[in-house]
Amino acid sequence: MKIVLASNNQGKLRELQAMFAPLGCTLVCQSELGVPEAPEPYKTFVENALTKARNASAHTGLPALADDAGMCVDAFGGLPGVDTAYYATQFGYEKSDANNVRALLEQMQGLTNRRAAMVSTLVAVRSPLDPEPLIAVGRVAGQIAQQPMGSNGFGFDPVMWIPEFGQTFAQLPTEVKNANSHRGRAARAMVALMQERWLGAAAAG
Repeated sequence: MKIVLASNNQGKLRELQAMFAPLGCTLVCQSELGVPEAPEPYKTFVENALTKARNASAHTGLPALADDAGMCVDAFGGLPGVDTAYYATQFGYEKSDANNVRALLEQMQGLTNRRAAMVSTLVAVRSPLDPEPLIAVGRVAGQIAQQPMGSNGFGFDPVMWIPEFGQTFAQLPTEVKNANSHRGRAARAMVALMQERWLGAAAAG
């Protein structure tokens, strides 16, 4: 089964392809199939991911998979959420991972509530108008560290301190991080859903 990934991120493609290997399916980036990026006007991960999946499926006629992910900080009422990638720009910085981390630490100065969660929402559709999209959410709760630690990973990984490991995501070996990340948890849940709802139904039929 070929599934179009509603993303042009090669790193995300490699990560998800490995996780979806048990299904025997092939993930193809939408850019390879000439799919234009979909607008993401919504304030929830699931709405944006669903929009991206339907767009990719509509342009290709293939089943599609999309994800939307971000950092949700308790002290900010769950923000930056869907705007995580552009967090630094609202404080006058250029868009970059390093500036996002810098801006977050500046905004959290003096705050004692440092609870936060990294959230990944995966949505899969069989067709553009699929009335029953598959939705899987992966969530990792932790604390925002006082300063960046570690050099692995990307995004907010250097300041996302995970209590169960006593380290930030950026300090963990890649395989440990991927196995326990928000995207890793969402992918495992999505694989189980696809096996049950899509492949199981096909086998039964």
